[in-house]
Amino acid sequence: MQLKTTNQTTPRQLQLLKAIASFQNNHCYSPTINELASEINLSRSTVFEHIEKLREKNLLSTQSSKARSLKLTSKAQKLLNYLNETDNCSNYPQSTGITLLGKVAAGLAIEAIEDKEHLSLENLFTNDDQIFSLQVEGDSMIDDGIFDGDYVICRKAASAHNGQMVIAIVDNENATLKRFYKEKAQVRLQPANENFNPIYSNNCRIEAVVVGLIRKL
Repeated sequence: MQLKTTNQTTPRQLQLLKAIASFQNNHCYSPTINELASEINLSRSTVFEHIEKLREKNLLSTQSSKARSLKLTSKAQKLLNYLNETDNCSNYPQSTGITLLGKVAAGLAIEAIEDKEHLSLENLFTNDDQIFSLQVEGDSMIDDGIFDGDYVICRKAASAHNGQMVIAIVDNENATLKRFYKEKAQVRLQPANENFNPIYSNNCRIEAVVVGLIRKL
């Protein structure tokens, strides 16, 4: 049975909802209007008009004082879930991951015994909606072994301990990967590269902590 909301929403508005959901899943924070316009190749004014229509339909909520405040409502989530369930692509088999054949020594040699399994992110980090990945851009964390182009595995979190590596939103807009330190009157986001200065902020929101790293050689 088709959801009534589907008939009331234009294809372009559905595209916008999917783009917002995808951005939030990949980045753990909301896109700006400019980022959305670039993502779906529309003008900023057109995107803004669609956002207003989606708000009227109770599919989006926003805060005028914040650049990253777009949020899907529960009604929008149900609509996207319904569309995902009816998508023909869901009939294709899921990848089981990379074949894991055993262990290899990086110190003393060990006996080579083949033990075939499958290695996947779900196996390593558990399969739940709190885990996501981000691709790193820049080299402010190279002394911690994180390089431009690497992928960090993150777990959603609203707080962190001193010294933990986090994804933080500064001034409600700018996202950054840094070490977190709580000081007396502010937060210090510490890079791991002497060419970069720490970021000090009284307006910092923790979105996730880093729990793993993937690199393609």
